[in-house]
This record gives sequence, C-alpha cells and structure tokens, in this order.
Amino acid sequence: MNIIKHIAVFGDSIFKGMQLDPKTLHYRIVNNIDIDLISRTHSLVVSNYAKIGSTITKGMEILQKRLATDEVFDVAIMDYGGNDCDFDWAQVAETPDAEHTAHTPLDAFVATYHRMIDLLRERGIRPILATLPPIDPQKFFDWNCRGLNKENVLRWLGEVTTIYRFQEMYSRTVEKIAAEAGCLLVDLRGAFLAHRRIDNLLCEDGTHPNTEGQKVITEAFLDFAGRYAPA
Repeated sequence: MNIIKHIAVFGDSIFKGMQLDPKTLHYRIVNNIDIDLISRTHSLVVSNYAKIGSTITKGMEILQKRLATDEVFDVAIMDYGGNDCDFDWAQVAETPDAEHTAHTPLDAFVATYHRMIDLLRERGIRPILATLPPIDPQKFFDWNCRGLNKENVLRWLGEVTTIYRFQEMYSRTVEKIAAEAGCLLVDLRGAFLAHRRIDNLLCEDGTHPNTEGQKVITEAFLDFAGRYAPA
C-alpha cells in the first residue's frame, strides 16, 4: 500500500463527527476524529465525504457523484449500516402489531454494498470497509422513542436489547461482505467493545460517539494504518 496518497471517506454522521450536546440536547458537528494526525503520520491526503443521515443508497449516490468528477483517490473507506438498520419508530409505536422493515432491508444493503465495491475496483480504487460502533440500546430507546408510546414499541421489539442485536446483525453483515469481496476491514466495533464502559463513549442518544468515542475511532484508524500503510 506504499503507493497510496489520497484516501476518501464515505459514511454517515459517525464519520461526519456529529454529537449530541449533553447540555442543550441539540445535535452539532464536533469532529474529534483526528484526520490531521492520521494524515501527518502516514503522509496521506484524506477527504471526508460522509453525510449526515446517509443510508447505503445515499452513499451510492454520493460515490457516483465523486467518481464523475476529475478528483482522483486511491482508497475509499466506507462505513454504512447505522441508518440502514434503523426503523420508523413513530410508525412502530402507532402499529405495533404490523410488520415493519428497516430503512434498508438486509438483502438490499448487501447488494448495494457489493455494487459500490465493484464500482470502485473498476476505477482502480481500493475499497476498505468499517464495522459499526456499538449502540447503547437503553439510551437509544429512550432517545428515539421520546414522545412516543413506548409500551407499543416494546410490544413490537420484545425487549430493548433487540435494538442492539439488530444493529449488530448489520455490522456482522459488513464483516461478511468484506470477507466475500476480499476487502480490508477496519474493526471500529471491536475497538469500542475493548472498553469496559461503552456507555462512556457514546452520547445520550446511545448512537453517536462522544469526544472520547471519537478518539477511539482515531486510535482504530491509526492502528489499521500502522499495519497496512507505511509511516
């Protein structure tokens, strides 16, 4: 990988650096993922094309637009699944006995990810995937279901931890896609799970890494780059 000079990052609000302010409980961009440190350490140019709220479908659109420009990059790091595995919780609360599907069903998620990988390789760009940082299911439930009929949501879920398991399924699917496609994988999830108190690394919404969590992401990328890129 010693010919790599320019890396493009694609993903959602995690890579964008969105945090929930603990005082105002409003979202804001506070990106402490130290891209500059990673860039200086390995003499890389890093362009961040992550977009808040992106599913993998939106990610495909963004990727296609970037590839249509004259910009050249050697590697694309992608982290999708967090919004794809989410549900319309208001609809769940209103109709707890109905069938509800994730924003991106798993089969569509897999197919689109593979298409993105193929598209990058056709352009001579190396795709690298990243697993999903874990969520805190109770915090996630309390935040996303505020103002909703929580009893109905729980009736549909069965238990709060179902949220964690469903998100984990998408993250493990990313691992499977990487293995099937022969892609390198940045294990962000493993970096978080190595910490005893994951809740200390997440905002009050149980989803977005706080400043300490973003530092864990930096460390995971530095560790990955140290193993696969020259200093």
